[in-house]
Amino acid sequence: MKNTLQKIMDEKLVAVVRGADPDEVIPIAEALFDGGIRIMEITMDTPKVETVIREVANAFDGEMIVGAGTVLDPESARTAIMAGSQFIFSPTVNTDTIKMTKRYGVVSIPGAMTPTEILTAYEHGADLVKVFPAGAMGPGYIKDVHGPLPHIPLMPTGGVDLSNVRQYFEKGAVAAGLGGALVKTGSPQTAERLKELTAKAKQFIDAIEGV
Repeated sequence: MKNTLQKIMDEKLVAVVRGADPDEVIPIAEALFDGGIRIMEITMDTPKVETVIREVANAFDGEMIVGAGTVLDPESARTAIMAGSQFIFSPTVNTDTIKMTKRYGVVSIPGAMTPTEILTAYEHGADLVKVFPAGAMGPGYIKDVHGPLPHIPLMPTGGVDLSNVRQYFEKGAVAAGLGGALVKTGSPQTAERLKELTAKAKQFIDAIEGV
């Protein structure tokens, strides 16, 4: 678990792949990898999600860390972990989900917004706390929360894009989740779109260089 957590904090950027066609997830992962992304979240609403997680986990010889997102309950967390997820993302603070995740030695990243929720998540074992939806508050909110809670590692997700990603890190974020600003699903992933995805990934990598 420590290696996974350290890798997330070292790499800083987590690509969120939501609701993709199962047959397109590997090509998406390869395009992201070519662009420099090494951490990938696959949401639980993805068709055949267990198979997809397992396939991606096995396809990169450990070079791409794969986790599950939109995990709402401990049963789903266990299912994702059994499929090979190395971290569990949730949009909310569900203490039973955190407990289940930690029981299996997997990195727990629940979503929270208020200082009370953030502290509650951390006290129940969260390794990182996903500030979600971060776009509603902006980068300055990370600094504001770190005033009274400087010891809690924060990961903004939701509304993070090329125009503000660097600011989030400058305000104290340790990582960031990149959703639709990086990976757009819902239409066929043509060769051209995959090339664009690789280029966009590189732009995000460049945007946080040196932070």
